[in-house]
Amino acid sequence: MCDLERGSLSLGGVFSTLCAVPRKEGYLGLYKGNGAMMIRIFPYGAIQFMAFDQYKKVIKKQLGISGHVHRLMAGSMAGITAVICTYPLDMVRVRLAFQVKGEHKYMGIIHAFKMIYTKEGGFSGFYRGLMPTIVGMAPYAGFSFFTFGTLKSIGLSQAPNLLGRPSLDNPDVLVLKTHVNLLCGGIAGAIAQTISYPLDVTRRRMQLGAVLPDSEKCLTMVQTLKYVYQQHGIRRGLYRGLSLNYIRCIPSQAVAFTTYELMKQFLHLN
Repeated sequence: MCDLERGSLSLGGVFSTLCAVPRKEGYLGLYKGNGAMMIRIFPYGAIQFMAFDQYKKVIKKQLGISGHVHRLMAGSMAGITAVICTYPLDMVRVRLAFQVKGEHKYMGIIHAFKMIYTKEGGFSGFYRGLMPTIVGMAPYAGFSFFTFGTLKSIGLSQAPNLLGRPSLDNPDVLVLKTHVNLLCGGIAGAIAQTISYPLDVTRRRMQLGAVLPDSEKCLTMVQTLKYVYQQHGIRRGLYRGLSLNYIRCIPSQAVAFTTYELMKQFLHLN
């Protein structure tokens, strides 16, 4: 999306991008913004999975809702909670990743925080694009947890001997085998990413803010969606870069859900 807006690179897909970035910026260019990403991902993951378990209990106890629906609701609320808590770090990550070699505006994570705070309205500058992020995260996290939980329930009920095994902390409880966990997590990530991707594009476009020359046309979520659609259409606008996000999010979600399931066993939570 950044390349499309700037017109600085003409790239024909994921693999051409992987070749072009090292040529232009060196191999470290592939890891721009990774420091802020690593700092963000620890609290984000912890808050999301902790909040999911808590929201699930509250929804079931207070509202009397259980089954697939409460997974969808709890997942959406957990994702929103994690996003709000870690959004400033995501803002900094996007700004650092967008920089091109020789045109650095930010010298690092701390410098980026200082510049955004002083130049873009204080703390409110760190939350630019928060609304499309929340609107996009609700279906993304909701459908991630919903899909994974549904696939897990179906698998254990229909083929318990083939897909399941006794839990390490409670032999009376069946859990999915590790490779099945990975598969279900990957499918959940792919479905959730497809549903929420246009809003993810909108979020990134708004986060870049004043960095882009036409930022005045993308001040709100609705304005940004309309602008991207009118300028670039659906496939080359709202869904541009989706294939790269599949490559990133499918293994990421697969590992995240598998780790979550394993940690529940190690911590005797089953």
